[in-house]
Amino acid sequence: MLKQRIITALILAPAALTAILFLPTVYFQWVIAGVVALGAYEWANMSGIKARQYKAAYAGVIAGICALLIAFVDAQAIWLQGELNNLYTYILGASVVWWLASLGMILAYPKYTAIWRNSWKVRGLFGLLTLVPTWVAVVTLRNSLYEVDAYYGASLIFYVLGIVWAADIGAFFVGVKFGRHKLRPNVSPGKTIEGLLGGIAASFAIIAFAALHYQVEPSRIWLHLVIGGVTVAVSALGDLNESMFKRCAGIKDSGKLLPGHGGVLDRIDSLTAAFPVFAFCYVVWMA
Repeated sequence: MLKQRIITALILAPAALTAILFLPTVYFQWVIAGVVALGAYEWANMSGIKARQYKAAYAGVIAGICALLIAFVDAQAIWLQGELNNLYTYILGASVVWWLASLGMILAYPKYTAIWRNSWKVRGLFGLLTLVPTWVAVVTLRNSLYEVDAYYGASLIFYVLGIVWAADIGAFFVGVKFGRHKLRPNVSPGKTIEGLLGGIAASFAIIAFAALHYQVEPSRIWLHLVIGGVTVAVSALGDLNESMFKRCAGIKDSGKLLPGHGGVLDRIDSLTAAFPVFAFCYVVWMA
């Protein structure tokens, strides 16, 4: 298992770095749409859709929405004069509302699940609200200030990846050593409150480094700390969200596409929450 995980990581990491850093923005949009489509196929399975053709159809719908956004919003028009395209802003705003609703669902679980548990249509809608804004968020960040610095948007993506990964590592070690109080045992028994707090603390090292690197004004450092902390906290929400739907579907992994790692959603679950929330905060308060 460990060997498979290492081999998969050694293949995926360079591919991801190359796509983020060197792909032209137009092609980058399509690559991210492909990743989202793979996630959508797995989400269909978590929604209770079993037939392959129907799972493929659901993935096609999600990919089609991304394709429509690419067709109707030119890459150069995503940002105009420092303002994000209104449609993209509305999608990110809707995502924030969805994650607030998801928080309520997780806190209440397993109560009130009858509203959505037995409806693949409702769970499919949840997938749309999760995956399409993830695509919008990543594309939004990658295109930020692209005409000024082609790598600035890439640095924003790496920033989110960095604080989320730092939080994951910190949460693991702190949780193993000091974890006593379960975060949401009905959803994900292995996660603890101590681990969450340890993860947030670990991520602050990346946040502080980024603030120094970008020479953030001292009066605005608190804003970066708050937004970074919120992003890390909501990344845990993304993880719990997927765990909740997998538990309802009676499955351990979202898929088997990545040997040793499970499915695509198993690798990006925390990012499906972190990217849209961070992007919304960036558009509203930081851009």
